[in-house]
Amino acid sequence: MRVHLAGDHAAYDLKTHLAQHLAQGGHEVVDHGPTGYDAEDDYPVFVLRAAEAVAADPGALALVLGGSGNGEQIAANRVPGVRAALGWSLETARLARQHNDANALGVGARMHTLQEATAIVDAFLAEPFSGEERHARRIAMLTRYEQDHELPPLPGRLA
Repeated sequence: MRVHLAGDHAAYDLKTHLAQHLAQGGHEVVDHGPTGYDAEDDYPVFVLRAAEAVAADPGALALVLGGSGNGEQIAANRVPGVRAALGWSLETARLARQHNDANALGVGARMHTLQEATAIVDAFLAEPFSGEERHARRIAMLTRYEQDHELPPLPGRLA
């Protein structure tokens, strides 16, 4: 599987570790930066590139990494076609794929040990989308809104 990686200074060591770990696991890693540690770098510079790449690369996934993962997830979600979730546990990482068909995961390097963050990433990459109708229906609503800003209809009792 192709995995797009991006982060910032706070996650530089994690990104470097994951690039090696994933390549050793047989994944094709595309590193969108940063290529070196710079305490003043700005995550949108790198994350938006990874998000655009994953949106244009069906079947690929992205990992957007920072101190908390929050800003990186928010930035990735600005790109049409990206469904980025914040992975803060094994279960949230699995559910992001299983229920939301997330194609990007934000992970906070300051929130987890290297071992914990690696396990969260591995869980995300290993979990398929369930394809259940209720989940597909919800994703379709979000996709329609993203494309034409059409709000889903209210249920009959609330209309």
